[in-house]
Amino acid sequence: MAPTSASADARARLSIDDVRAAAERIAGHVVRTTTDHSRTLSAMAGADIWLKFENLQFTAAYKERGALNALLQLTEEQRARGVIAASAGNHAQGLSYHGTRLGCPVTIVMPRTTPMVKVQQTEQVGGNVVLEGESFDEAYAYARAMERQLGLTFVHPFDDPKVAAGQGTVALEMLADVPQIDTLVVPIGGGGLLSGMATVARALNPAIRIIGVQAKLFPSMYDKLKHESLPCGGDTLAEGIAVTEPGTFTSAVLADLLDDVLLVDEPDLEHAVARLLQIEKTVVEGAGAAGLAAVLANPAMFVGAKVGIVLTGGNIDTRLLANVLLRDLARSGRLGRLRIVLQDRPGALFKVVEEFNRHQVNILEVWHQRIFTSLPAKGLTAEIECEARDRGQIDLLVDALRAKGYQIEQVELG
Repeated sequence: MAPTSASADARARLSIDDVRAAAERIAGHVVRTTTDHSRTLSAMAGADIWLKFENLQFTAAYKERGALNALLQLTEEQRARGVIAASAGNHAQGLSYHGTRLGCPVTIVMPRTTPMVKVQQTEQVGGNVVLEGESFDEAYAYARAMERQLGLTFVHPFDDPKVAAGQGTVALEMLADVPQIDTLVVPIGGGGLLSGMATVARALNPAIRIIGVQAKLFPSMYDKLKHESLPCGGDTLAEGIAVTEPGTFTSAVLADLLDDVLLVDEPDLEHAVARLLQIEKTVVEGAGAAGLAAVLANPAMFVGAKVGIVLTGGNIDTRLLANVLLRDLARSGRLGRLRIVLQDRPGALFKVVEEFNRHQVNILEVWHQRIFTSLPAKGLTAEIECEARDRGQIDLLVDALRAKGYQIEQVELG
């Protein structure tokens, strides 16, 4: 990215010395997470993959680092009055947990549309939640109004040098543990994490390659740095980086430090979440898996590289996680749904089931459709959901049924 006068000014507000000072402040109060080598993911990617497990923080996300660094620099008067933030995610929990621990009242403004589980999680760690507005922008505006009215201190989730310095401690730890890392691949929402990490990485190793990752549905930093105008919005699995307007400070820092920004599709995010659970036995939210998603989706960019990836958080709804895992099984061919045209007569389904048994394909569920169909009145459609060893086993079953004269199609997952 091309440097600008704005980026030079922003970098003057954030240096590796600021990050090192933050590391001293927060030491012993956040988890010094491990950076571990993944042999299996390395073999899959054709690169040397190192994972930083920030999902193992107490509130299951790196956001604690920046929140705590900001809190520890408040005056006694500011701490007594309390702090406020607008957040429906990990920043809310990190700020609430450490603010409560330090005796500092924390108010979090969330949109009224926020899932109740996020409200409860924030309240459980000591935050006072105020529900206001139908969107994040409306909640943010209300929080800034409360800041002025009540004399509170606003702690921005990303567009603040103190917060970014705290997040940068992730890179200090990674590169101390694995100095041979030559490429960092880090998710971008508002840019706080990568601003801090890139500042550290570039200072320690000017030749290091720094790649940011955004969900394709929310390419806000991508648009800003590349002067594009891709549409921004949608229902992404990576809601933790679903930011419509990146930080002014953070984008200025990153304009001078980033080598590139990659966009990842929703299936890539789902695939990465599933692989981390299956291979590393670790639960990671969609945003937290974005770095791995980018590497697996763009293997030619990373062949032979020593890649550091931050698993930024693990706060994912369990029902959503179950859906992601099942969808991944469907994409891999382990699960299938077959739509078969049958005659509506006794024994018709039994003959099909015999073929499933012959091919050792397990039937999970069966649906019949007699009414809403263009078939003759004596016809019906049966949809059979099944599981097999792999896609090849289901393909052999489909071929056998077609050979017996059945009209059949496989329902594909988009």
